Amino acid sequence: MSDSVSDCTEKRSVVTEAEVEALVRGICFKTGPPRSLGVEVEWLVHDLRLPQLPVLPARLEAAYAALRTLPLRSALTVEPGGQLELSSRPADSLMECIGSVSADLDAVRAILREADLGLSGHGQDPWNPPRRYLHEPRYDAMERYLDRAGPEGRAMMCSSASVQVCLDAGYEEPGPLGHGRRWWLAHQLGAVLVGAFAHSPMAEGRCTGWRSTRQSLWAAMDPGRSSAPSLHGDPRAAWARRVLDAPVMCVREPEGPWGVPDGMSFRSWTRSDTPPDRADLDYHLTTLFPPVRPRGHLELRMIDAQPGDDGWIVPLAVTAALFDDAEAAETAYRTVKPLAERAGSRPAPCNPLWDAAARTGLADPDLHEAAVTCFAAAAEALPRLGASAEVQDAVAEFTDRYVARGRCPADDLLSRFHGKDSLT
Repeated sequence: MSDSVSDCTEKRSVVTEAEVEALVRGICFKTGPPRSLGVEVEWLVHDLRLPQLPVLPARLEAAYAALRTLPLRSALTVEPGGQLELSSRPADSLMECIGSVSADLDAVRAILREADLGLSGHGQDPWNPPRRYLHEPRYDAMERYLDRAGPEGRAMMCSSASVQVCLDAGYEEPGPLGHGRRWWLAHQLGAVLVGAFAHSPMAEGRCTGWRSTRQSLWAAMDPGRSSAPSLHGDPRAAWARRVLDAPVMCVREPEGPWGVPDGMSFRSWTRSDTPPDRADLDYHLTTLFPPVRPRGHLELRMIDAQPGDDGWIVPLAVTAALFDDAEAAETAYRTVKPLAERAGSRPAPCNPLWDAAARTGLADPDLHEAAVTCFAAAAEALPRLGASAEVQDAVAEFTDRYVARGRCPADDLLSRFHGKDSLT
């Protein structure tokens, strides 16, 4: 063991500040025709009979051991609080993505049912306080770091769940499907997606005052880690600056607990006597949580987990249509452009527009109007993307039930818990 660690240390190749900037600029936006689509769906795991009661760790571990034997096409991972995540492979079409993940979810649910467990699509656990299930050096260090700023980070780690849509970065050239336009659109349309799909108005059995409590947690966390970079100028340069200026969450160690620096940016680390290497940079990138994360493709991280077994399909289909269909993308761009003025100069999610989306959902008139137009454009685009009749019907049903009425799934949850919407 000591010899292997020594060998690794001797071969360690550090990276300079200039090399970090060049590497980040080279890998963050892989441009070309938008062909691939992916989704990451997170779920809270609960007892089938009494979903409000916490599940004992030993019971979770037994179920997860059985899940690891499944021949899934998606990657299955466990989050710090015991949430389950399925991450699809890049798919060549919307229906391919939906089909592969749906089949995997069917297999996962069958195994969980044998243990009297189920999956629930809440953006934030409405019943229980944060409780960590995984105890590993990474999460020990993450918890110590996030606790410095308040309780929001621990709640994010252990109690939240989302639907993350992954899109190709787009063409290098400008236009409706150009990477610069898509980058900008993701941040402005993101507020509409937050409001339309908000589904986390409760925490620890109480109304929080937010339609999306999950999004409020992200806004309250360390802005150097969870907010967007500047949307002015070249997206590659802006993201490279953010990576270098973001605080280092932890320094990995081969043995024992990981170090948790206090206020050290990655830029200052490269200038220190013990600079980072490429593996440190790769790990640092995984600890940045902006609402839109460029990872070669664009990872949209602002959508709450959705109710129902197939609720995740609607945000996936709507988002894919508004980005990958040129006509719908142009409509979405024109629709949300006036909202940018309301967002102001502060980055998402820490600006007035995103705050309104998380707090009131589509009860906000501007967001409601934008959502009506964008969902209509998505509905028209879905046949062009080859969406099945079932997917089109699901989007239409969601639109009629929520969007047309200025509501979101959080409103149903509030009614179920309290008999009325106490946020209005």
